[in-house]
Amino acid sequence: MTANTRDRILDALELLLLDKGMSHVTLESVAARAGVSKGGLLYHFKNKDALLAGLVRRLADRANQQLSDHMDRGQSVAGWYLQTPNPDDTVDAVELEIYRSMLATMRTIDAAAETADDEVQQALTEMMDNWSDGLDNEIDDPVHADIVRLVGDGVYLRALLGLPQIEPARYRRVVDRLLGHRGEPTTE
Repeated sequence: MTANTRDRILDALELLLLDKGMSHVTLESVAARAGVSKGGLLYHFKNKDALLAGLVRRLADRANQQLSDHMDRGQSVAGWYLQTPNPDDTVDAVELEIYRSMLATMRTIDAAAETADDEVQQALTEMMDNWSDGLDNEIDDPVHADIVRLVGDGVYLRALLGLPQIEPARYRRVVDRLLGHRGEPTTE
């Protein structure tokens, strides 16, 4: 089995979550959608909880790569965290992948909370802690870091829920204020 098989399995899980919801996710349904045997799926993920945690970890890897690229362009963690997700932006394939993965992951959170699954919760906690650590390391004032974190979370949640975004010019002013006018490009 190759890493491509692992990604096919996670893609199949993501599509099932987006198309049908958590109630339709079984090891058999994911394997069938991925075009692998159940044994092939179990080679990569020992059970359903490991499969769901794998989805969260892939999301974290994708987002961390996007953050790294953002920082390589001389931009800040806070600027990345405050960007507005645009699910209609097919030009930025990475952003679209992250958006879809985040939406699918949101559907696993409810199930993980209900079953008290430690592996999925741990993967989610690690992902969010990593981003929080980046903000805390960049912003001297912990309260300011929390405000950036909460604004970024709220903007992303609005997008995931399909709610209208804040008017772009107004949001640029919010970001400018939060970033302290560091001369960074603001979000659109």
